[in-house]
Amino acid sequence: MTSLEKIHDVPVLMCAAEGAAIEGERDALDLIGDATYQGARWVVVPAQRLGDDFFHLRTRIAGHIVQKFAQYGMGLVVLGDISRHLKTSSALEDFVRESNGGRQLWFLQDKEQLADRLQG
Repeated sequence: MTSLEKIHDVPVLMCAAEGAAIEGERDALDLIGDATYQGARWVVVPAQRLGDDFFHLRTRIAGHIVQKFAQYGMGLVVLGDISRHLKTSSALEDFVRESNGGRQLWFLQDKEQLADRLQG
């Protein structure tokens, strides 16, 4: 289930914490289609909806999903605690740091951080 919210006048598609895992490009395209239909500019996915393989960069799943969002001009936010994944991968730490410095993919703890980012 998804809902459209406006945060600082930015339309954001919020995915529910419950639901099927987002595991690949097909799932990403479904979200992008839903977001586009609803007029969203960003999609927020709870971290628990992403399978462990998303956080293992060697699988390239994260790259494929992020690339689809970039192709369609849609931002992606992974929302929630990913510390257990960060503990096991310095490459993931670097990826998160670089992503958070850009305007395509953010890894954020909560909606307050999202509101702060969208305000600027």
